[in-house]
Amino acid sequence: MGKVRVYELAREIGIKSKRLVEFLQDLGADVKNHMSTVEADVAVLVRDHFTSKSEKPKEAKQVASTKDKENGKAKPTPTAKPKVKVAAEEDKPEKTQHSKPRSKRQRGGPSRPGGRRSQPTRKSSPVVQKPREVEIPKSITVKELAARMSVPATSIIKKLMSIGVMATVPQSISWEAAATVAEDFGFMVKLMEVETVDPLADIEDPPEKLKPRPPIVTIMGHVDHGKTTLLDAIRKSRVTEEEAGGITQHIGAYQVELQGRKITFLDTPGHEAFTAMRSRGAQVTDIAVLVVAADDGVMPQTKEAISHAQAADVPIIVAINKMDRPDANPDRVKQSLAEQNLIPEEWGGDTVCVNISALQREGIDDLLEMILLVADLRELKANPDRMARGTIVEAKLDKGRGPVATVLINNGTLKVGDAIVAGSVAGRVRAMTDATGKRVELAGPATPVEVIGLSDVPGAGDELVALEDERLAREVAAEKQEQKRAAELRPSTPISLDDLFERIKEGEVKELNLIIKADVQGSVEAVRQALEKLSTDEVRVNVIHGGVGGITETDVNLAATSNAVIIGFNVRPDVNASRVAEWEKVDVRTYRVIYSAIDDVKAAMEGLLEPDYVEEVLGRVVVRATFKVPNVGVVAGSYVTDGKITRNARVRLLRDNVVIHEGAISSLKRFKDDVREVTQGYECGIGIERFNDIKEGDEIEAYILKAVKRTL
Repeated sequence: MGKVRVYELAREIGIKSKRLVEFLQDLGADVKNHMSTVEADVAVLVRDHFTSKSEKPKEAKQVASTKDKENGKAKPTPTAKPKVKVAAEEDKPEKTQHSKPRSKRQRGGPSRPGGRRSQPTRKSSPVVQKPREVEIPKSITVKELAARMSVPATSIIKKLMSIGVMATVPQSISWEAAATVAEDFGFMVKLMEVETVDPLADIEDPPEKLKPRPPIVTIMGHVDHGKTTLLDAIRKSRVTEEEAGGITQHIGAYQVELQGRKITFLDTPGHEAFTAMRSRGAQVTDIAVLVVAADDGVMPQTKEAISHAQAADVPIIVAINKMDRPDANPDRVKQSLAEQNLIPEEWGGDTVCVNISALQREGIDDLLEMILLVADLRELKANPDRMARGTIVEAKLDKGRGPVATVLINNGTLKVGDAIVAGSVAGRVRAMTDATGKRVELAGPATPVEVIGLSDVPGAGDELVALEDERLAREVAAEKQEQKRAAELRPSTPISLDDLFERIKEGEVKELNLIIKADVQGSVEAVRQALEKLSTDEVRVNVIHGGVGGITETDVNLAATSNAVIIGFNVRPDVNASRVAEWEKVDVRTYRVIYSAIDDVKAAMEGLLEPDYVEEVLGRVVVRATFKVPNVGVVAGSYVTDGKITRNARVRLLRDNVVIHEGAISSLKRFKDDVREVTQGYECGIGIERFNDIKEGDEIEAYILKAVKRTL
């Protein structure tokens, strides 16, 4: 549709350009002068508005001029007179009923049953129409509103223009504007409650559609204990040689097959599979394989791995590696594991331990069989016949392929061409490759694939969801971006010792999680035992990890996801750890003396304890006389025999040293003056709230409840 100049439109409808400019500006149109332009549909409405007002007078003038030519003089049209008369009669029905009869038909009409109805009879039985109802959502287009009301869209646009809303047929208007227009047309408006459905909500699958799926296993352990060598032995490939210096540089996801059953492995450096993913609520791993060298034993990173697995509530299988070494001592390893609450099965516990040699590829089948056995006990199932849901394990920006995401499918089947959304990123699956680099068209549950087609690089741990419509995926991603911006403006800070008391009072914290790092193992154990003894019924001290060495970025990530406070002794955080701690708002406390840390935690804990209230007696008075005061009650004329009595004290009335009543003081006076305090040897008048049974000879004991801080 084109546009029309204001001066051309004014000339067309026969008004001045200045008047038309003012009219359009009053309606909210962006018009500055007569050279401005307006939309064609607005021009149509303006023409209708001005021509409808001038149509009837022009018609009347034409009729009058015609009769002037015929009769030689102007007379009113025959149709105009009865219209005015009827309007006058309708405006004043009472006057018509009580006025004198003007004709025989009016006199005889009401009394003659067989005659015609008179005008008053017709007015006495009006037809009352109920207002029509229309339901309007919070946002509606003009076209849809016209359809709901069965009213022409042009009429609705005119009404909108009269209230200062400029909208065309396909444009949306607010509920308030739509309700105003509908009420003008005589409708009763109701707000339509639209049930919103979260497109990312996960629907529980019926049991009959669930099928067994492969277990997802994470290889964890201390550096150089053979994690990647074990994975290399399982895959029968040379992954280690491809890595720089033999150390894993990225997250890898691989799938192997044993006895016709598949097992998915994640090779993770720094335990990101637990920290970054758990911080987003993702539970990726089903089983954790902890690799411990038989000749080295449990090391600091081994303890970190145990802490991460236990925090994620994942079963642990211990692979005691390097059994081919002459100094291998598996019993010493099991003893160290028992100290970390991992009791081997042969010692009466529930931790599976398997002796292996990854280099010689010995015991690998036994380890895989144990993995399948633990998986069978967990009854891992998924529904492959639904839209896919997965977790982003790793994401990167490739120069040739664009954003590439390593996705682990948790449920459903991902297909090439599916619309997907991952966090605040949307797209469509253009291509998928499996762990061997082979192109695939489908990826079922517990299958790792590389996905190409996202608009940007998602974050590790983001949930990937396949949707029916790509437009819906883009809308969901845009909404997630808005939520992300709002979250960045209002960051939620983890717990700190300073605000521990307030967080407990608000019910946010029921336990204080601590991560302890020290220069020697003896300090870690000593502080762990001392701090855990501070636990009370109200808040419990929970040391989720303790280790030797400096405070690392891994410690900060674990503290951020576990809402913990980091306490260090004779150690300091490195540069990366300090930066991450500042960003994640993690409370890091460093000490040179162990007892200073214990005192700080103890002080924070004591601030959480409800104080004890101890009664402190202020004084006693004896009642010598009683007086009845109107609108007050009985006032005891008393003499202070011991101590003092204050206005804000509580009192108990004693009769023969038996407590008759306890309450508060309503009034305390000396003669006619209100006082705050009366000391020993003076007389006073005492009134007790809502109690009048006071007699001569009674004693009144004044006391206060004093709060005493509890200590541990």
